[in-house]
Amino acid sequence: MSVDIVRLEAIFAENGAFGSEDWEAFLQALESGALAATSLGADGRWEAVLWVKKAILSGFKAGGVASHDWPGGAFDRPAFPPRRFLAEDGVRVVPGGTSARRGACIAPGVVIMPPSYINVGAIIGPGTMVDSHVLVGSCARIGQGVHLSAGVQVGGVLEPPQARPVVVEDGAFIGGLCGIFEGIVIRKNAVLAPGLIISKSTRIYDLVLGKEWEGEVPESAVVVPGARPARGDFALERGLSLQAPIIVKYRDKGTEASVTLESALR
Repeated sequence: MSVDIVRLEAIFAENGAFGSEDWEAFLQALESGALAATSLGADGRWEAVLWVKKAILSGFKAGGVASHDWPGGAFDRPAFPPRRFLAEDGVRVVPGGTSARRGACIAPGVVIMPPSYINVGAIIGPGTMVDSHVLVGSCARIGQGVHLSAGVQVGGVLEPPQARPVVVEDGAFIGGLCGIFEGIVIRKNAVLAPGLIISKSTRIYDLVLGKEWEGEVPESAVVVPGARPARGDFALERGLSLQAPIIVKYRDKGTEASVTLESALR
């Protein structure tokens, strides 16, 4: 951690807010990845970084509405203008309605298809594909070489500050129209089939290992939509069932062939 980061943390701890110069330094630290709203502990667990999330919240609590220079006009909190990219940033933002807020870290090699939205505090790792109609919520963490297919919704969370945002680790493939919410962790190289809705409390059934998972999708797991019978006489009489994400296998050569991105798209 650099001296500047230590200084920013100390200033926020003392004042609960930043002046204009320190606020700009805070946003730049988020955008560079020097600061993040999540951290990986020695035990392999992802946790929220409390003071960073509180500092982001302070920008909203400052209130006000400002006009921002943006196609079609934009009126938002003065603390969070739209982020603008330069060619040297190495990020491909395809024209068509995409926007990202200041304070979002978007690494070189990221491709963002229109329209997509990336909120403050989010991290998008190098070489990740953000396809059309994707939302990456506030403070969510997306790793390196991830594919967020069209229509994917990645939930963010600012309040309460101690709540962990969604984390998608390196190499994961998230199929079209998936929704991942409430701080669930998608581990490295996992594959989610299209249409899955998974949150921290969702029970995931592992047919390979014969166990159940909650709060995370394990590394290299291939998860598809499934169903299980609903309990009770009322449900039984009507043949009702509940969504049940199912791990049908772990990644193999066949999986790799089906999820590999075309290099020409890069």
